[in-house]
Amino acid sequence: MSQAPSPAALYPEHLATVIADADAALADSGFDHLLVAAGVEKIAFLDDNPYPFRANPHFRRWLPVDASPGCWVAHTPGRRPLLVFVQPDDFWHLPPSTPEDWWAGHFDLRIVRNAADAAQHLPRGRCAVIGEDDAGLRDIVPNNPGDVLARLHWRRAVKTPYEVARMREANARAARGHLAAREAFGQKLPELGIHHAYLAASAHTDDDLPYHSIVGLNAHGAVLHYQHRATARPPRHRSLLIDAGAQSAGYCADITRTLDDGDADFRALVDAVDGVERELAARVRPGQDYVALHLDAHHRLGGVLQASGIVAMDAADQVDAGITRAFFPHGLGHFIGLQVHDVGGHQSGPGGERRPPPPEHPFLRLTRTLEPGHAVTIEPGIYFIDSFLADLRAGPHADRIDWSLVEHLKPFGGVRIEDDVVCTDDAPENLSRDAFAAL
Repeated sequence: MSQAPSPAALYPEHLATVIADADAALADSGFDHLLVAAGVEKIAFLDDNPYPFRANPHFRRWLPVDASPGCWVAHTPGRRPLLVFVQPDDFWHLPPSTPEDWWAGHFDLRIVRNAADAAQHLPRGRCAVIGEDDAGLRDIVPNNPGDVLARLHWRRAVKTPYEVARMREANARAARGHLAAREAFGQKLPELGIHHAYLAASAHTDDDLPYHSIVGLNAHGAVLHYQHRATARPPRHRSLLIDAGAQSAGYCADITRTLDDGDADFRALVDAVDGVERELAARVRPGQDYVALHLDAHHRLGGVLQASGIVAMDAADQVDAGITRAFFPHGLGHFIGLQVHDVGGHQSGPGGERRPPPPEHPFLRLTRTLEPGHAVTIEPGIYFIDSFLADLRAGPHADRIDWSLVEHLKPFGGVRIEDDVVCTDDAPENLSRDAFAAL
């Protein structure tokens, strides 16, 4: 079996794509130069400690540098891209490493010791300056032109082979973490202990993670973005919902798994949602309308609710009555790449035209028609959330719910299964399932 090309081998083609995208955005908007700021460190209020730094994703698309504040990329069509790299002479902190030849050799590299010195190397004139307001230098002020951003965001949705390779590595790291979390759950560790096991196996620190991991035992699995990590062991480890990712050179993985303690009813629900997730992931193909895929998820999950005995109603009738939304209140998924919830999900064209989600599904983050190179998450779920259950009890279909079964399942919180899937010209590539299979 031939070895996959390395990121270094794939990078020149990737950079050529980034340059072509920038050229087109500048030509369409009338600017002569594109300046992209990495960003600056933010200091905590009334303190001298910085928050963890993460570079502007537009900067990270040009090069694999995430932890070096003050740097800039400048691009002028027809010229070699310029990188101003800040490498301070610092005895308090470890300075950034010198850029590596495999990617830095493609840039006109200028190394400066002070972030303010970057200004003397950057072009002036009609510049599209991408970055946060506080990243500006002297007369170089971020203006973030909407038409430029819209075109860059539209193109960012199509991942290059280099980007997909990075996301494969991120998924491999995340899969190792998830297997360690499974073992920690079996050892009856508390949420914090499970989180620590995940970090060690995925070779991340908390600051490295692409997002705050969701590590919810038992009923905490019903809190969609559960933000705590309890230090105490619960009396019983009924279930674990872990939504945890990883990153490679700034590219993200976002994987969710739900584990059970052997309860027959809950395990059957986990298996059923896992089956739905696999079926939906297989439909990530060119021409697929993601809104239609989301609606299909509701019909399939309605079938699970009916087959499990939770709801005594045909799936289509459940969808029409809004019952499935009480058990599955979020969107099916989103774009993923340089950001966990990557940009451009509601665009309908490169000029910034928008296709909003359907009014009855306001949390759907992706409304695009899929094409080769799109990387998306597929994450159906069924949850037992008190506020939604109360609405069902007070609604016209309360008698169609098996409330005794609901009360039995409520302490388990809920089920979510999530994979990262790349749309190709042929069958989709499930980065997450492939990563688990390789372990």
